[in-house]
Amino acid sequence: MRPDGPLLPETAARRFLGSLIKPSRILVAISGGSDSTGLLLALAEALKATPNLTISLCAVTVDHALRTGSAEEAHQVAAFCRSLDIPHLIKTWRGEKPKTGMMAAARDARYALLADAAESLNADIVVTAHTADDQRETLAMRSQRSEQPSTGIADLVLFDRRLWVARPLLSCRRDAIRDYLRARQVAWIDDPSNDDPKYERVRMRSRLAGEADVVPAKDGAGDLRLSVATLASKWLDQYFIVHSPLIGQVIPAGLTADREILGYAFARLAAVFGGQVFALGRKQTDDVLALIAKGELGRMTAGRVVFDLRRDGLFLVRENRGILPLTLAPAARAVWDGRFLVENAAPTAIGIVAGGTAAQSGQLPRGVTRRALAAAPRVVDVAGHEAPGNVAEKVRVTPYFSPFDRFLTRFDFIFADSLAAAFGTRPYPRPPLGLIDGKSI
Repeated sequence: MRPDGPLLPETAARRFLGSLIKPSRILVAISGGSDSTGLLLALAEALKATPNLTISLCAVTVDHALRTGSAEEAHQVAAFCRSLDIPHLIKTWRGEKPKTGMMAAARDARYALLADAAESLNADIVVTAHTADDQRETLAMRSQRSEQPSTGIADLVLFDRRLWVARPLLSCRRDAIRDYLRARQVAWIDDPSNDDPKYERVRMRSRLAGEADVVPAKDGAGDLRLSVATLASKWLDQYFIVHSPLIGQVIPAGLTADREILGYAFARLAAVFGGQVFALGRKQTDDVLALIAKGELGRMTAGRVVFDLRRDGLFLVRENRGILPLTLAPAARAVWDGRFLVENAAPTAIGIVAGGTAAQSGQLPRGVTRRALAAAPRVVDVAGHEAPGNVAEKVRVTPYFSPFDRFLTRFDFIFADSLAAAFGTRPYPRPPLGLIDGKSI
C-alpha cells in the first residue's frame, strides 16, 4: 500500500524496513542509475542510523550486455558497493539476444538473474528502484491501450513462485532521489537508452514532461482489484470444482454472483485454462458473461478456452487448436502450452504432445471429457511414438498457472492462492511485508 503524496527516499527506506515481518537479507538491484543508487544508499543509511541485526543488505547488477560500456559500468557499481561494505554480484545476460520482443525478453532475463543472485547471496527479498515517475509513465502508456483502470506498477510481486520483489520508492520522485544523492556528493551513471526515442517509455516521458507535474494518486485501482480478488477468492472456494487439471466447473449457484466478481474470476480462469499470461480482455469477458446471463445452454470459445454452459453448470476446457509440441533434453524443464510445467528426469530426450489418454470421471459430460483429453499432455519419444513406461514415469507434469506463476502481484495473490488450493498444488509463499501506517501492504 502506497502512502498518500510523494516521499523523500530516506523516509521511504525507513518505512520499508519497518514493514518487514521476518528477518531478511535484502538484495538491492542496482544498475548505477540515480534511482537504484539512491535506493541502496537510503537503505544503507537507514540501517546504519537504526541498526537491526535481523536485516542485512547485498546487491546485484544485471549487465544485459546490449551496449558498449555496460560491463565497465557494472564494475563501477561494484566499487561503489565495496565502499559501503555491501556484498555485490554482477550477473550478465549471456547468449544470443532475440531480434524481436527485446524489452520483454530483457525483463524476463533480468528477473531470472536477480533470482539466481538472491540464491547465491542467501537473500529472501529483492528490491528494485521503480519511482513515482515510472508509475506515471506506466499508467499513461496503459491508458492509451485500454480504457480499463490500471494498477500500474505493483509495489510487491512474486517472481517464479519463489522470490518476492518489492518497490520501496514508488512514492518517491526522481528529482527528490537525485537531490538526496547530490547532498551526499554521490554520482550516478546515466544510461543513454533512457533518452532513446525508439522506446515507448522514453517517448511517453518526453510527452509528459510538457504536462502538469502530477504525482500518481493513491492506489485506488489496486485497492479495488484487491477487494474484488478477495471476494472472487471466496467465490472460487464455494462454487468452483477442479475435476482434473484439464477441466474446471462452476456450479449453477455460482453463476448468479455479482457481475464484477464473475468478470474478475472468469478473466483469470480463462488465462489459466487457456495457458495465457494475461487475463481475458474486457470484450471477451463480457461475451462470456452474456452467455451466462442469457441462461440458454450452449458453448463459446474465448482466450483458447471452451466455455460450455450445461444444466449442471459452466465447464471450462482448453480448446483443441494451436497446441504445439515440446521437446525436452534430459534434466531440462519447460512450460508446455502455458498450462503444465514439465520436468524431464529421464536419461533420454522426450516430447510432449496433445492427446492424452488419462481416465476421466464417467459422471462428466462426454463432450467435455473428449475435449479435455484432446488437449491433455502426452509423453512421447523424439520420433513421436508413445514413450516407454520406464521413461514416461520419470517425466513430471504439474499444473502451471500462466497468469500467476511467473509474475504474481500482491493484488491477485489471494485469488491465486485459492486457485492453487483448488488444483491441489503447493501454496504460494506468503508476502514478506506487513503494515505501513496501519495499512496492509
